[in-house]
Amino acid sequence: MGAKGYRVAVVGATGAVGNMMIQVLEERNFPVSEITLLASARSVGKELTYRGNKVAVAELREHSFKGLDFALFSAGGGISKKFAPLSAQAGCVVIDNSSAFRMDPKVPLVVPEVNPHAVANHPGIIANPNCSTIQMVVALKPIYDAVGIKRIVVTTFQAVSGTGKRAIEELRLQVEELAAGKEISRSVYPHRIAYNCFPHIGAFLDNGYSEEEMKMVNETKKIFEDDAIAVCATTVRIPVFYGHSEAVNIETHRPISPEEARSLLEKAKGVRVVDDPGRAQYPMPIDAAGKDETFVGRIRRDPSAENGLVMWVVADNIRKGAATNAVQIAELLVDRGLK
Repeated sequence: MGAKGYRVAVVGATGAVGNMMIQVLEERNFPVSEITLLASARSVGKELTYRGNKVAVAELREHSFKGLDFALFSAGGGISKKFAPLSAQAGCVVIDNSSAFRMDPKVPLVVPEVNPHAVANHPGIIANPNCSTIQMVVALKPIYDAVGIKRIVVTTFQAVSGTGKRAIEELRLQVEELAAGKEISRSVYPHRIAYNCFPHIGAFLDNGYSEEEMKMVNETKKIFEDDAIAVCATTVRIPVFYGHSEAVNIETHRPISPEEARSLLEKAKGVRVVDDPGRAQYPMPIDAAGKDETFVGRIRRDPSAENGLVMWVVADNIRKGAATNAVQIAELLVDRGLK
């Protein structure tokens, strides 16, 4: 730690999540004494703004982490697998947004509102969960603690920003092309995304599920430290820029009414309840965009299952689903004297 704070690196600084990590560090007034922005060679020299100052992007190298305290990674699994262990060896704690270490039994998978205790024995690397998993477990944690959860069935409706800057631009361009009657350009997704949706996020596995779907299954079990939870996920890409939405159906071990669940969620840290359907008030991506809370509404019974409950969960996938959660983990380490 420097005299006035911590020396922090953002790896993948020029990407959508990297940009947001820089912004969130500033917004939350994280005690940064020195910031280092790292990316690939093609981004070297590009300038980004932090606290009103221009900071030049440097090339990510094996010795980039000497003398640093924290490194927030958002540059893909391959980069994380190569450079995160080097960072940890240099004494710089990595908070990694990729899937590279999430299921490593030695690496904590952390959502601060859900399992803050998990950071205690980190090996120099802490994993940020998948964006769709983060918002779901934040919404389910109060209910899990109160009555237990036996089964989760979730369908996600995920914004294109989850894929990155190129996907955001592809949606924007396709909308313009359709309006102009032009031929549709497509390079990021296997199908047109404008005014369309498809249940395809990540590669499909031998069991018929996609990588994204199995991330939600496996990460939920690890975060709750409960392998007995049954989880079934279907993940869908939709033509929204920011904000993932989820229809979450749970079966609890003990009965809980919608009113009781609503009361628990209203008191929960990081949750905002918006639940008055009669007045057309329920969570929407346009309301969650730019915010750090997880929004929950449409809380109701599932009459088809014993102890069944249904809810609608929305959050900004780039903020709470990635950048904000990473910075919150760093804050947690500082608050607990673990760094």
